[in-house]
Amino acid sequence: MIEGRPLPEPDEDSRPFWEGCRRGELLMQRCAACRRFRYYPRPMCPRCRSFESDWARMSGRGTVYSWIVAHKPVMPAFAGLVPMVVVLVELEEDPELRLVGNIRGCRNEDVRIGLPVEVLFEDVGEDVVLPLWRPRPD
Repeated sequence: MIEGRPLPEPDEDSRPFWEGCRRGELLMQRCAACRRFRYYPRPMCPRCRSFESDWARMSGRGTVYSWIVAHKPVMPAFAGLVPMVVVLVELEEDPELRLVGNIRGCRNEDVRIGLPVEVLFEDVGEDVVLPLWRPRPD
């Protein structure tokens, strides 16, 4: 764990997502009425306004939709990690379902839009496991 690094604080709506990450599963909240996925987890569907939801396991596969290289740390705790690539990944199950994260297992200059990626999980301490991304071996 990096000292001073901010960690997610799960709430009632996001707890299943973070519990899934601890088990090595990428889970997404899905509206029980209109069956659309939603991320970030929240109590009401933004499309149909239903308060009913369930959770579905994702394949963990996607493609890089967008990316940046952060050259300056946003906090002192990240000083040793820059430059770092931050990717926006479009999940295979739904083109509107996108997650932000870091990428591992490739050089910064090899990241590109459309790069096929898969999720991996990093234990950062205090019972928090973060989803990250790596290039798919296909």
